[in-house]
Amino acid sequence: MMELDNIECISSSDGMDDDEGTAHHLPHPFLKPHHVGSGNGGCGGVVGIGGIPAQVISPATSVHELLECPVCTNSMYPPIHQCHNGHTLCSTCKSRVHNRCPTCRQELGDIRCLALEKVAESLELPCKYFSLGCPEIFPYYSKLKHEALCNFRPYNCPYAGSECSVAGDVPFLVAHLRDDHKVDMHTGCTFNHRYVKSNPREVENATWMLTVFHCFGQYFCLHFEAFQLGMAPVYMAFLRFMGDENEARNYKYSLEVGANGRKLIWEGTPRSIRDSHRKVRDSHDGLIIQRNMALFFSGGDRKELKLRVTGRIWKEQPNPDAGVCIPNLCS
Repeated sequence: MMELDNIECISSSDGMDDDEGTAHHLPHPFLKPHHVGSGNGGCGGVVGIGGIPAQVISPATSVHELLECPVCTNSMYPPIHQCHNGHTLCSTCKSRVHNRCPTCRQELGDIRCLALEKVAESLELPCKYFSLGCPEIFPYYSKLKHEALCNFRPYNCPYAGSECSVAGDVPFLVAHLRDDHKVDMHTGCTFNHRYVKSNPREVENATWMLTVFHCFGQYFCLHFEAFQLGMAPVYMAFLRFMGDENEARNYKYSLEVGANGRKLIWEGTPRSIRDSHRKVRDSHDGLIIQRNMALFFSGGDRKELKLRVTGRIWKEQPNPDAGVCIPNLCS
Protein backbone atom coordinates (compact mmCIF):
# COMPACT_ATOMS: atom_id res chain seq x y z
CA MET A 1 0.00 0.00 0.00
CA MET A 2 1.27 3.46 -0.84
CA GLU A 3 0.82 6.13 1.76
CA LEU A 4 0.11 9.80 1.40
CA ASP A 5 3.23 11.90 1.65
CA ASN A 6 1.54 14.56 3.70
CA ILE A 7 -1.94 14.92 5.11
CA GLU A 8 -3.22 17.97 6.90
CA CYS A 9 -6.45 17.45 8.81
CA ILE A 10 -8.00 20.77 9.74
CA SER A 11 -10.70 20.58 12.39
CA SER A 12 -12.30 23.28 14.49
CA SER A 13 -12.85 20.87 17.38
CA ASP A 14 -10.67 18.92 19.75
CA GLY A 15 -9.93 15.20 19.86
CA MET A 16 -11.89 12.78 21.94
CA ASP A 17 -11.40 10.08 24.51
CA ASP A 18 -13.65 7.10 24.76
CA ASP A 19 -13.82 4.14 27.06
CA GLU A 20 -12.78 0.89 25.52
CA GLY A 21 -15.39 -1.78 25.09
CA THR A 22 -15.03 -5.03 26.98
CA ALA A 23 -16.08 -8.55 26.20
CA HIS A 24 -18.08 -10.67 28.61
CA HIS A 25 -18.66 -14.38 28.94
CA LEU A 26 -21.95 -15.70 27.67
CA PRO A 27 -24.36 -17.38 30.06
CA HIS A 28 -24.86 -21.11 30.03
CA PRO A 29 -27.56 -22.49 27.75
CA PHE A 30 -31.01 -23.25 29.01
CA LEU A 31 -32.54 -26.70 28.89
CA LYS A 32 -36.22 -26.77 28.12
CA PRO A 33 -37.98 -29.18 30.52
CA HIS A 34 -38.59 -32.49 28.78
CA HIS A 35 -40.62 -35.05 30.73
CA VAL A 36 -40.69 -38.73 29.88
CA GLY A 37 -43.75 -40.54 31.08
CA SER A 38 -43.59 -43.92 32.79
CA GLY A 39 -44.60 -47.02 30.94
CA ASN A 40 -45.32 -50.68 31.94
CA GLY A 41 -44.70 -49.96 35.56
CA GLY A 42 -41.44 -48.07 34.91
CA CYS A 43 -40.81 -44.84 36.70
CA GLY A 44 -40.81 -41.50 34.86
CA GLY A 45 -37.59 -39.52 34.52
CA VAL A 46 -35.19 -37.79 32.20
CA VAL A 47 -33.42 -39.99 29.69
CA GLY A 48 -29.64 -39.52 29.45
CA ILE A 49 -27.46 -39.37 26.37
CA GLY A 50 -27.46 -42.49 24.22
CA GLY A 51 -29.99 -44.17 26.48
CA ILE A 52 -27.83 -43.79 29.60
CA PRO A 53 -29.85 -42.62 32.63
CA ALA A 54 -29.25 -38.96 33.42
CA GLN A 55 -27.97 -39.89 36.90
CA VAL A 56 -24.92 -41.61 35.35
CA ILE A 57 -23.80 -38.41 33.58
CA SER A 58 -21.46 -36.35 35.73
CA PRO A 59 -23.21 -33.29 37.20
CA ALA A 60 -20.22 -31.20 36.09
CA THR A 61 -20.88 -32.12 32.45
CA SER A 62 -23.34 -29.68 30.94
CA VAL A 63 -25.47 -30.51 27.93
CA HIS A 64 -23.74 -27.69 26.10
CA GLU A 65 -20.38 -29.40 26.58
CA LEU A 66 -21.80 -32.66 25.24
CA LEU A 67 -22.83 -30.82 22.08
CA GLU A 68 -19.35 -29.37 21.57
CA CYS A 69 -17.26 -31.02 18.89
CA PRO A 70 -13.95 -32.22 20.41
CA VAL A 71 -12.04 -31.29 17.23
CA CYS A 72 -13.23 -27.78 16.26
CA THR A 73 -15.01 -27.01 19.60
CA ASN A 74 -18.01 -25.62 17.69
CA SER A 75 -21.56 -26.65 18.52
CA MET A 76 -22.62 -29.77 16.67
CA TYR A 77 -25.67 -29.93 14.39
CA PRO A 78 -27.19 -32.92 12.57
CA PRO A 79 -25.81 -35.20 11.42
CA ILE A 80 -23.84 -35.76 14.64
CA HIS A 81 -21.50 -38.74 14.25
CA GLN A 82 -20.21 -41.16 16.85
CA CYS A 83 -17.77 -44.06 17.00
CA HIS A 84 -18.52 -47.55 18.39
CA ASN A 85 -17.42 -46.34 21.83
CA GLY A 86 -19.88 -43.46 21.81
CA HIS A 87 -17.47 -40.55 21.19
CA THR A 88 -19.07 -37.85 19.07
CA LEU A 89 -17.93 -35.24 16.55
CA CYS A 90 -19.48 -32.97 13.94
CA SER A 91 -19.97 -33.85 10.28
CA THR A 92 -17.44 -31.24 9.13
CA CYS A 93 -14.65 -32.72 11.23
CA LYS A 94 -15.50 -36.34 10.33
CA SER A 95 -13.79 -35.98 6.96
CA ARG A 96 -10.85 -34.14 8.50
CA VAL A 97 -9.93 -36.99 10.87
CA HIS A 98 -9.88 -39.57 8.05
CA ASN A 99 -12.72 -41.61 9.54
CA ARG A 100 -10.84 -42.19 12.81
CA CYS A 101 -12.26 -41.19 16.18
CA PRO A 102 -10.08 -38.39 17.58
CA THR A 103 -10.68 -39.67 21.11
CA CYS A 104 -10.07 -43.44 20.92
CA ARG A 105 -8.70 -43.75 17.35
CA GLN A 106 -11.28 -46.40 16.44
CA GLU A 107 -12.89 -46.38 13.01
CA LEU A 108 -15.90 -44.09 12.90
CA GLY A 109 -18.10 -45.73 10.32
CA ASP A 110 -21.45 -44.09 9.60
CA ILE A 111 -23.12 -44.17 13.01
CA ARG A 112 -25.28 -41.17 13.93
CA CYS A 113 -25.90 -40.17 17.52
CA LEU A 114 -29.66 -39.79 17.21
CA ALA A 115 -30.09 -39.51 20.98
CA LEU A 116 -27.85 -36.43 21.18
CA GLU A 117 -29.59 -34.88 18.17
CA LYS A 118 -32.91 -35.40 19.97
CA VAL A 119 -31.59 -33.84 23.16
CA ALA A 120 -30.49 -30.78 21.19
CA GLU A 121 -34.09 -30.28 20.07
CA SER A 122 -35.07 -29.75 23.71
CA LEU A 123 -32.57 -26.95 24.24
CA GLU A 124 -33.32 -23.25 24.27
CA LEU A 125 -30.22 -21.10 24.10
CA PRO A 126 -29.48 -17.39 24.40
CA CYS A 127 -27.96 -15.72 21.37
CA LYS A 128 -24.17 -15.88 21.61
CA TYR A 129 -24.18 -12.07 21.41
CA PHE A 130 -26.09 -11.86 24.70
CA SER A 131 -23.20 -9.96 26.33
CA LEU A 132 -23.44 -7.34 23.56
CA GLY A 133 -27.13 -6.71 24.28
CA CYS A 134 -29.17 -9.32 22.40
CA PRO A 135 -31.99 -10.52 24.68
CA GLU A 136 -33.30 -13.30 22.40
CA ILE A 137 -33.50 -17.00 23.26
CA PHE A 138 -33.88 -19.58 20.50
CA PRO A 139 -34.35 -23.32 20.01
CA TYR A 140 -30.97 -24.94 19.46
CA TYR A 141 -31.49 -25.53 15.74
CA SER A 142 -32.71 -21.95 15.08
CA LYS A 143 -29.88 -20.17 16.85
CA LEU A 144 -27.32 -20.21 14.03
CA LYS A 145 -29.68 -18.59 11.52
CA HIS A 146 -30.42 -15.75 13.92
CA GLU A 147 -26.79 -15.17 14.88
CA ALA A 148 -25.77 -14.73 11.24
CA LEU A 149 -28.03 -11.66 11.06
CA CYS A 150 -28.18 -10.56 14.70
CA ASN A 151 -28.10 -6.77 15.03
CA PHE A 152 -25.86 -7.15 18.07
CA ARG A 153 -23.19 -9.23 16.33
CA PRO A 154 -19.69 -7.69 16.38
CA TYR A 155 -18.55 -5.37 13.63
CA ASN A 156 -15.39 -6.00 11.64
CA CYS A 157 -12.63 -3.43 11.91
CA PRO A 158 -13.35 -0.71 9.29
CA TYR A 159 -9.67 0.04 8.70
CA ALA A 160 -8.98 -0.34 4.98
CA GLY A 161 -5.19 -0.25 4.94
CA SER A 162 -4.58 -3.83 6.09
CA GLU A 163 -6.30 -7.16 6.47
CA CYS A 164 -7.26 -6.56 10.09
CA SER A 165 -9.20 -9.43 11.66
CA VAL A 166 -10.26 -7.59 14.82
CA ALA A 167 -14.01 -7.49 15.55
CA GLY A 168 -16.05 -6.02 18.37
CA ASP A 169 -18.70 -3.53 19.33
CA VAL A 170 -18.42 0.13 18.33
CA PRO A 171 -16.71 1.47 21.52
CA PHE A 172 -14.13 -1.31 21.31
CA LEU A 173 -13.44 -0.64 17.61
CA VAL A 174 -13.11 3.11 18.19
CA ALA A 175 -10.42 2.46 20.81
CA HIS A 176 -8.80 -0.11 18.50
CA LEU A 177 -8.66 2.35 15.59
CA ARG A 178 -7.21 5.06 17.81
CA ASP A 179 -4.65 2.96 19.69
CA ASP A 180 -3.63 0.26 17.19
CA HIS A 181 -4.10 1.92 13.79
CA LYS A 182 -3.32 5.45 15.03
CA VAL A 183 -6.35 6.84 13.21
CA ASP A 184 -7.07 10.56 13.63
CA MET A 185 -10.10 11.23 15.81
CA HIS A 186 -12.19 14.41 15.58
CA THR A 187 -15.29 15.68 17.34
CA GLY A 188 -17.79 17.64 15.26
CA CYS A 189 -19.95 17.24 12.19
CA THR A 190 -17.94 19.39 9.75
CA PHE A 191 -14.56 18.64 8.26
CA ASN A 192 -11.93 20.30 6.11
CA HIS A 193 -9.14 17.99 4.97
CA ARG A 194 -6.22 18.57 2.64
CA TYR A 195 -4.76 15.57 0.80
CA VAL A 196 -1.30 15.92 -0.72
CA LYS A 197 0.52 13.39 -2.94
CA SER A 198 3.86 14.08 -4.63
CA ASN A 199 3.32 11.58 -7.46
CA PRO A 200 -0.40 11.45 -8.31
CA ARG A 201 0.20 9.03 -11.18
CA GLU A 202 0.95 6.17 -8.82
CA VAL A 203 -2.47 4.68 -8.25
CA GLU A 204 -1.84 1.01 -8.99
CA ASN A 205 -1.96 0.36 -5.24
CA ALA A 206 -4.68 2.11 -3.33
CA THR A 207 -3.66 5.23 -1.48
CA TRP A 208 -5.92 5.29 1.54
CA MET A 209 -6.67 7.42 4.53
CA LEU A 210 -9.20 7.01 7.34
CA THR A 211 -10.46 9.61 9.81
CA VAL A 212 -13.09 9.02 12.50
CA PHE A 213 -15.64 11.69 13.45
CA HIS A 214 -17.78 11.76 16.58
CA CYS A 215 -21.06 13.68 16.36
CA PHE A 216 -24.70 13.16 17.40
CA GLY A 217 -23.36 10.56 19.83
CA GLN A 218 -22.29 8.36 16.88
CA TYR A 219 -19.06 7.57 15.04
CA PHE A 220 -18.42 7.98 11.32
CA CYS A 221 -15.46 6.86 9.16
CA LEU A 222 -14.30 9.17 6.37
CA HIS A 223 -12.35 7.28 3.69
CA PHE A 224 -10.16 8.80 0.99
CA GLU A 225 -8.22 6.73 -1.53
CA ALA A 226 -6.99 6.32 -5.08
CA PHE A 227 -7.68 3.31 -7.29
CA GLN A 228 -8.13 2.24 -10.89
CA LEU A 229 -11.67 2.52 -12.22
CA GLY A 230 -11.34 0.47 -15.38
CA MET A 231 -8.35 2.04 -17.12
CA ALA A 232 -8.85 5.44 -15.49
CA PRO A 233 -7.17 6.38 -12.20
CA VAL A 234 -9.58 8.10 -9.81
CA TYR A 235 -9.75 9.45 -6.28
CA MET A 236 -12.72 8.70 -4.06
CA ALA A 237 -14.04 9.94 -0.72
CA PHE A 238 -16.97 8.38 1.14
CA LEU A 239 -18.44 8.10 4.62
CA ARG A 240 -19.34 4.98 6.61
CA PHE A 241 -21.46 4.82 9.76
CA MET A 242 -20.24 2.80 12.74
CA GLY A 243 -23.56 1.07 13.37
CA ASP A 244 -26.30 -0.84 11.59
CA GLU A 245 -27.87 0.08 8.28
CA ASN A 246 -31.19 1.07 9.84
CA GLU A 247 -29.45 3.64 12.04
CA ALA A 248 -27.30 4.89 9.16
CA ARG A 249 -30.42 5.95 7.27
CA ASN A 250 -31.05 8.62 9.89
CA TYR A 251 -28.02 10.59 8.72
CA LYS A 252 -26.91 12.45 5.61
CA TYR A 253 -23.57 13.85 4.56
CA SER A 254 -22.09 16.03 1.85
CA LEU A 255 -18.59 16.23 0.37
CA GLU A 256 -17.21 19.07 -1.71
CA VAL A 257 -13.97 19.52 -3.61
CA GLY A 258 -13.04 22.37 -5.94
CA ALA A 259 -10.80 25.21 -6.99
CA ASN A 260 -10.44 27.81 -9.73
CA GLY A 261 -14.14 28.67 -9.64
CA ARG A 262 -15.31 25.05 -10.10
CA LYS A 263 -16.39 22.38 -7.66
CA LEU A 264 -17.83 18.89 -7.34
CA ILE A 265 -20.44 18.13 -4.66
CA TRP A 266 -21.62 14.75 -3.40
CA GLU A 267 -24.56 14.21 -1.06
CA GLY A 268 -25.70 10.87 0.22
CA THR A 269 -26.44 8.54 3.13
CA PRO A 270 -23.47 6.98 4.94
CA ARG A 271 -23.14 3.24 4.50
CA SER A 272 -22.99 0.97 7.53
CA ILE A 273 -19.65 -0.67 8.34
CA ARG A 274 -21.58 -3.93 7.97
CA ASP A 275 -20.80 -3.30 4.29
CA SER A 276 -17.10 -3.83 3.73
CA HIS A 277 -14.87 -1.00 2.62
CA ARG A 278 -14.34 -2.72 -0.73
CA LYS A 279 -18.07 -3.23 -1.29
CA VAL A 280 -18.78 0.47 -0.78
CA ARG A 281 -15.86 1.52 -2.95
CA ASP A 282 -16.74 -0.86 -5.78
CA SER A 283 -20.35 0.39 -5.76
CA HIS A 284 -19.00 3.94 -6.38
CA ASP A 285 -21.16 5.23 -3.55
CA GLY A 286 -19.26 8.43 -2.84
CA LEU A 287 -17.45 11.43 -4.30
CA ILE A 288 -15.40 10.26 -7.30
CA ILE A 289 -12.79 12.61 -8.80
CA GLN A 290 -11.11 11.79 -12.09
CA ARG A 291 -7.34 12.29 -11.97
CA ASN A 292 -7.31 15.05 -14.58
CA MET A 293 -9.98 16.93 -12.63
CA ALA A 294 -8.10 16.31 -9.37
CA LEU A 295 -4.94 17.79 -10.89
CA PHE A 296 -6.94 20.75 -12.21
CA PHE A 297 -8.25 21.37 -8.69
CA SER A 298 -4.66 21.07 -7.40
CA GLY A 299 -3.49 24.01 -9.54
CA GLY A 300 0.12 24.74 -10.32
CA ASP A 301 1.99 22.56 -12.82
CA ARG A 302 -0.27 19.53 -12.14
CA LYS A 303 2.68 17.44 -10.93
CA GLU A 304 1.49 17.29 -7.34
CA LEU A 305 -1.92 16.39 -5.95
CA LYS A 306 -3.32 18.98 -3.55
CA LEU A 307 -6.99 18.33 -2.86
CA ARG A 308 -9.04 20.03 -0.19
CA VAL A 309 -12.16 18.06 0.71
CA THR A 310 -14.78 19.72 2.90
CA GLY A 311 -18.03 18.31 4.15
CA ARG A 312 -20.59 18.00 6.89
CA ILE A 313 -22.82 15.41 8.55
CA TRP A 314 -26.38 16.07 9.64
CA LYS A 315 -29.28 14.18 11.10
CA GLU A 316 -32.71 14.46 9.55
CA GLN A 317 -35.58 14.52 12.02
CA PRO A 318 -39.19 14.03 10.94
CA ASN A 319 -41.48 17.03 11.21
CA PRO A 320 -44.73 15.70 12.77
CA ASP A 321 -46.75 18.59 11.28
CA ALA A 322 -45.58 18.55 7.69
CA GLY A 323 -44.50 14.93 7.45
CA VAL A 324 -41.10 15.89 6.07
CA CYS A 325 -37.57 15.75 7.38
CA ILE A 326 -35.81 18.80 8.78
CA PRO A 327 -32.00 18.82 8.83
CA ASN A 328 -30.60 18.93 12.33
CA LEU A 329 -27.15 20.49 12.23
CA CYS A 330 -24.79 20.27 15.12
CA SER A 331 -22.91 23.34 16.25
